[in-house]
Amino acid sequence: MVIRAVLWDIDDTIFDYSGADRAGMRAHLEQEGLPAGYADAEQALDAWREITGVHWARFAAGETDFQGQRRDRVREFLARALDDTEADDWFDRHAAHYEAAWSLFPDVLPVLDRLADGFRHAVLSNSSIRNQDRKLRALGVRDRFEAVVCAVELGISKPEAGAFHAACDALALEPEEVAYVGDEPDIDAGGAVAAGLMGIWLDRNGRGGRPELVRIDGLAQLPGLLPSDTRFGAPDTFG
Repeated sequence: MVIRAVLWDIDDTIFDYSGADRAGMRAHLEQEGLPAGYADAEQALDAWREITGVHWARFAAGETDFQGQRRDRVREFLARALDDTEADDWFDRHAAHYEAAWSLFPDVLPVLDRLADGFRHAVLSNSSIRNQDRKLRALGVRDRFEAVVCAVELGISKPEAGAFHAACDALALEPEEVAYVGDEPDIDAGGAVAAGLMGIWLDRNGRGGRPELVRIDGLAQLPGLLPSDTRFGAPDTFG
């Protein structure tokens, strides 16, 4: 099997989403005040992460839209009724702090540089193109990727095979020619394998287990896993 392209997840894979979300919410709570019902900021931050996971799963399952999951997160976190405008305003104030904390993981640029000549690159995300394209541009890496394929526009999300196949189609490659790298063992690596891609689980937090999956704990390990054709190079321009 020859791998010709690497397909990337974004959040908690190349972008430190968890770190930025926690730092941003901490700054937001310092400005807004601790909501009722939380003993301290750490408890609130843990609750925000859990609430985010629940409502993001609802969004991925098609039970709500992108803006709806944001509003529902705010209402549950604050434990009070808010109209849409109030919820949007609260989230927007949080987002300003969150975006100020955006950063790539330190191993991202070195591995993209190392793989630039031998592999093509694209993104598959369970978010929206508006959100993720803007994020990649702010982080200075949008031009590293030929395509950014997102669930909101597709109407299907990882781990559905159709989401992975749509990203392969955007590259005009067969699934077996593409490796997928992501931080979730089931949604990312497992879904990719089931769809016929080479799935690689980026286990940055050292959760371990899942011996059936190809697992790395940092991106420096990625190049050694990718079988390539040395005659093949990335295109000079992205048409």
